Amino acid sequence: MNRAIVNFCLDEQADWAAELVCGHRQHTRHNPPVSERPWVLTPEGRAAKLGTFLNCLLCDRKQVPDGFEAYQRTRDFDETSIPKGLLEAHSTKCGVWALIHVVRGELEYVIHEPFNQRHVVLPDTPGIILPEVPHHVSPIGSVAFCVEFWRATSN
Repeated sequence: MNRAIVNFCLDEQADWAAELVCGHRQHTRHNPPVSERPWVLTPEGRAAKLGTFLNCLLCDRKQVPDGFEAYQRTRDFDETSIPKGLLEAHSTKCGVWALIHVVRGELEYVIHEPFNQRHVVLPDTPGIILPEVPHHVSPIGSVAFCVEFWRATSN
């Protein structure tokens, strides 16, 4: 999934990594002949790449970034109390991940573009919601669930 570069940082080995809008980091080393990225060596070169996109494999795997923690949780919903907005396509804000926790029953979780996937969320496996990716849920019979929101921890 393509994600915009919002900043750059040095890792523990003093290699440059792009900080992506999703919260993941991706190395952007200049390591000839393996990778030719001389632009990463100067502040001007890095600044010119802000806003450009990199394919984030960790988003493709639906992996919550390191350094994120839960900060808010909805009340429990059941098949009769699911807010209309959750039943229609919607998305979280930039940088906000979420986990769907099913307490009882089954919930259909549909991820729209760019994934176009349907999942059945069960009590033992949360559904992972990516930032800014449209999705919706539908009850499968009797169900109880909540949504937990995650963001980067403040240092």
